[in-house]
Amino acid sequence: RALLWLGPVYLAGYLGLSGSWVLLALALWLCWGHNRRAKRDRLAAAFALLEDEREAVRRGLAARHLPAWVHFPDVERVEWLNKVLVQAWPYFGTIMEKTFKEVLEPKIRAKSVHLKTCTFTKVHFGEKCPRINGIKAYTKEIDRRQVTLDLQICYIGDCEIHMDISKFNLGVKGVQLYGTLRVILEPLLTDAPFVGAVTLFFMQKPHLEINWAGMSNLLDVPGINVMSDSLIQDFIAARLVLPNRITVPLKKNMNIAHLRFPVPQGVIRVHLLEAENLVQKDTFLGAIRGKSDPYALLRVGTTQYRSKTVSRDLNPIWNETFEFVVHEVPGQDLEVDLYDEDPDKDDFMGSLLIGLMDVMNDRTVDEWFPLSKTTSGHLHLKLEWLSLVNDQEKLHEDKKGLSTAILIVYLDSAFNLPKNHFEYSNGECGAKKIKNNKYLKKMEREPSSFVLLTVGNKTQKSKTCNFSKDPTWGQAFTFFVHSAHSQSLHVEIKDKERDSALGTSVVCLSHLLKDPNMTLDQRFQLDHSSSDSFIKMKLVLRALNVEEPDPQRVKAGVNALKPGPVHVTEKAGNHEKFVSPPQVSKVPPVSKDSAALESLPEKDSGEDLDTTGSSAAPVPSETVSGPDEAEGKQNPEHVPPSVLPSGAAAMPTLPVLQEMRLAPSVTSLGSLPSSCFELSSSNLDIHNGTEMPLGEIQLTVRYASIRQSLVVLVNGCRNLVPSSNRGVDPYVRIYLLPDRRWTSRKKTSVKKKTLNPQYDEKFEFFESLENVKKRTLDIAVKNSRPFISQERKDLGKVRIDLSQEDLIKGFAQW
Repeated sequence: RALLWLGPVYLAGYLGLSGSWVLLALALWLCWGHNRRAKRDRLAAAFALLEDEREAVRRGLAARHLPAWVHFPDVERVEWLNKVLVQAWPYFGTIMEKTFKEVLEPKIRAKSVHLKTCTFTKVHFGEKCPRINGIKAYTKEIDRRQVTLDLQICYIGDCEIHMDISKFNLGVKGVQLYGTLRVILEPLLTDAPFVGAVTLFFMQKPHLEINWAGMSNLLDVPGINVMSDSLIQDFIAARLVLPNRITVPLKKNMNIAHLRFPVPQGVIRVHLLEAENLVQKDTFLGAIRGKSDPYALLRVGTTQYRSKTVSRDLNPIWNETFEFVVHEVPGQDLEVDLYDEDPDKDDFMGSLLIGLMDVMNDRTVDEWFPLSKTTSGHLHLKLEWLSLVNDQEKLHEDKKGLSTAILIVYLDSAFNLPKNHFEYSNGECGAKKIKNNKYLKKMEREPSSFVLLTVGNKTQKSKTCNFSKDPTWGQAFTFFVHSAHSQSLHVEIKDKERDSALGTSVVCLSHLLKDPNMTLDQRFQLDHSSSDSFIKMKLVLRALNVEEPDPQRVKAGVNALKPGPVHVTEKAGNHEKFVSPPQVSKVPPVSKDSAALESLPEKDSGEDLDTTGSSAAPVPSETVSGPDEAEGKQNPEHVPPSVLPSGAAAMPTLPVLQEMRLAPSVTSLGSLPSSCFELSSSNLDIHNGTEMPLGEIQLTVRYASIRQSLVVLVNGCRNLVPSSNRGVDPYVRIYLLPDRRWTSRKKTSVKKKTLNPQYDEKFEFFESLENVKKRTLDIAVKNSRPFISQERKDLGKVRIDLSQEDLIKGFAQW
């Protein structure tokens, strides 16, 4: 052992090498040992979790180790399925061992002369089987002829696979795999086997960690381990990660081409506008805080774009646009990470996760999003959902240079490819090059071909089919098209070993416009190739259409926008003006508002119409909701108050009745802690009709399933009661009862000297939906008074029982 340690040192001195080489080798050896120990510790911790999950949960392991059903109520436990896997695992291991020996080993030997000695000496899949931590089923959001399942897969295997190649022993001793596997069962049939095919793919790149054995331990050396892991993950992603799929037909004669390569769900256009109040990451001499150089990474699935870097600015403005193809909704999310660019290592500045299902429903989202995993910062994004339509009128060229269409290329196969480019070249050039016998033998082999597809300045590469004159690729590619009338698809088939072209083809996209479905499915003759060489492709062109948002729909985005049913938004330049739309309603109530009134607790019903000196008897007449008389004059349906009967003039309108039901009556204000202030003629005016003296607050509340948070948007207040002659400076305070801790309090900014403040601020409570349903939202409007002031602080309060609301759909009202 002493000779083993001192030998390299003596050798370095004998050769006259610098001592830094010894230190470098020692550092690499220490890092390698540290990586090996850390990997073994992680594997041991994972085994402990697998052995006794209940005990591991009770001890409170890190959140990333907890199963999905702990965090997400809509994820179901499937212990019965795990028990089936435990029983069947030994039989699966026997089948896989036979497959490795009889199928995989001959294929590896046939790949190369150097691999002819490849032999699997040990194939054992261990005692630990894969585990399903939870399953989420989609049935309502998808087509009725399919069932979609998301499986949270966790495999912590003690498998051992060893192989010998020329007396070198390589092997794997333990594998960890985490990921979400989507299983689609479609189409559903009326006869056996009741399901036509099964489609499998991972939504994101799965986390993979391999514990190497034998000579392959060298792959754990720092620097090499990152490269080897990424290569293996890329290999898996090229076959199993969206948009790549594996489709297995269960019924004979089932056409699975449209299942393997379905048309994408749509396109998300992301306008990265600006950010504010970012964290300062750059420091001078380790103490003095400076500015940051922020840039953004945007991801949807495996597609990633990077924005430009804004130097020395904590409020950067990018004004960049990115487009992503969305293949699966629900399932895919938009991920945005902000970094501070540095010469050595970029610093993380915050992230954002947006569910694309919400964007697809809202169609257009333009708002400020708070950054998570950081102390401060907001990001301004504008998101547009573009649907794919078969309409040639939508293919006009965009003036801003944005895409107007998407081209989907289904690359199927090729036929009769030449062995090399000399088969179709004339004469002398080829004759000079084939004199070498070794080169001649190499040329006699079948080509290993791949395809380069180019539209505009974007080129995509297919996988390589080895040693085949009739290769089959079976892949799909998507391209953004700016001008379908002038752009073309360039196809080039190349030989991997000789890097020579075996054939080319150019398809003008204008040819697709001649077909009513904008589709071409045929063989294309290859140029610069043999006379009988063809390539088979299916080309589908679809126009991008921006649909107008539904004004009657309550926004359901991650940060619910201006409420639809209450206000109509008018945009003028960069400012937004909110106008209350006139509504003609009848009393007795028969509308959605009346249904909401009837669903309130019965204890308020006795107080609702208790007003001082006014009759609450309902009068069956048409009244106009909304305090804006000028707006009513412009609308022919708006009935002026002067033409109403005298009895109806004193009758509160439907919104007034609703607000009086939501808030306590005037006579009961003094007895409630939510409105504990003196009633006097100086600070409270009692009116009938459409005047609303008690003040109102406009809220938008919904539960964001992707972010697992309750989102409360405080839009604004109106007609607040003044607490003093000098005016009020109102702000809004929010508690999620019964939690009244100071750290969990949410508070808006203070608006100076106004009774109609506009906030438009969003707050999030990160709780599970099950817990939120048991809570009560406590909203209070307060006056920011000076220190040691006698002014009244409370301006009003409202409590919302969240168990009575549909939080997934959300609601927005005064």
